[in-house]
Amino acid sequence: MLLTTGDGEPGAEVYSAAGDRDQAAIAFDLAKQMVEMEPALQRRCTVFRRSITVPSTGSFYRVLSAEAYTKHGYNPHGIIFDEVHVQPNRELWDTLVTGTAGRRQPLTVAITTAGYDRKSLCWQLHEYAQRVTDGTIDDPTFLPVIFAADPDDDWTDPKVWAKANPNLGISPKLSYMDEQCRKAEESPAYQNTFRRNHLNQWTEQSTRWIEMDVWDACARAVAELELEGRPCWAGLDLSSTTDISALVYVFVLDGGLLVPLPRFWIPEENAIARSRKDKVPYDAWLRDGYVFGTPGNVIDQDVIRKQINADLERFDIREIAIDRWNASQISVDLQKDGLEVVAFGQGFASMSAPTKELERRLLEKKVAHGGNPVLRWMASNVAVKGDPAGNLKPDKAASYERIDGIVSFIMGIARAVLGGGEETSVYETEGILVL
Repeated sequence: MLLTTGDGEPGAEVYSAAGDRDQAAIAFDLAKQMVEMEPALQRRCTVFRRSITVPSTGSFYRVLSAEAYTKHGYNPHGIIFDEVHVQPNRELWDTLVTGTAGRRQPLTVAITTAGYDRKSLCWQLHEYAQRVTDGTIDDPTFLPVIFAADPDDDWTDPKVWAKANPNLGISPKLSYMDEQCRKAEESPAYQNTFRRNHLNQWTEQSTRWIEMDVWDACARAVAELELEGRPCWAGLDLSSTTDISALVYVFVLDGGLLVPLPRFWIPEENAIARSRKDKVPYDAWLRDGYVFGTPGNVIDQDVIRKQINADLERFDIREIAIDRWNASQISVDLQKDGLEVVAFGQGFASMSAPTKELERRLLEKKVAHGGNPVLRWMASNVAVKGDPAGNLKPDKAASYERIDGIVSFIMGIARAVLGGGEETSVYETEGILVL
């Protein structure tokens, strides 16, 4: 009711939205009770079944149906968007939020439990909130508040319940949580429901892979000058014509320390527009030299080829792994330049072993990535998926944003470590033992 009656906004339009009108009415009904219990609000407001009006200011609070196509032309000052996880797409959200453009001080409040669809609006907002929380994205207009159990927490522990339920003991009651937990233990089919609805845990198979504290613990810097003349193996993930392309050289230093040296490219012409649209600082990265620009509004692969040839003068580039389904003209050109180009698949057979190897070395702090902000952003975006055999690989479809640099890093690891760049056969060092 503060947005409707006390925010100093003339003609304030405040809306409750959700998956259907009945769900949207839950928050509205609480506001309606507030008005009916407070004489000062009763004098100012007129209460109807699904709306509250303030005649003196031309303001109102109204419950909406879920049809997005009927909401164009609204000018919201406040939006209460409940249970975002049930939204089938972004249409209603985008229609309402873009309608706030003409307001001086609009506020959108999104309320939800966790879901399971990693391609949903709710997941996109959840991942964005995580990135604002951990500092990957700087957005002072977005306030994330997440009460949830961590993925590895023991979901049967009452201490874990309290993390997701700050009012535990009052709402919900401990007795209720005990009852529901026992039900989930006895019925595996109910376990995901309990964890989603009561612990705010996302339960779909794909999960965010790299925790940022693990990644940040490997931020040791190795200067490029120290890498000159050393052997390296590279992964090249070429984007579509307008997205970011990534090349990562992988050096293996003493003690098995992996040092990635990334190169990124983006079309210069649309960098500023994409920065504003995606809230990703491509323009700042261009300015600071973390990303190279190619002229025009599409990626110029000749620019990438020239950079690789310049790097060839400084580093001993043994191989460049490239997605076999994207082995374009640049592959032929690089081979003409004298480079060894290896076609590299993106399935479990090719990606699982180096994916697990990167995970292992990160946990052992045997990676020195230097804190490159673009590579860190991509690391924070990565979701992985598995198969019944326990294999893992990055899942671009489930990942929140671009992950090309991590995919390139993994391909480079496959050639540097698992392809013979680091390990030598026991038969080469000890010969054959005859029994």
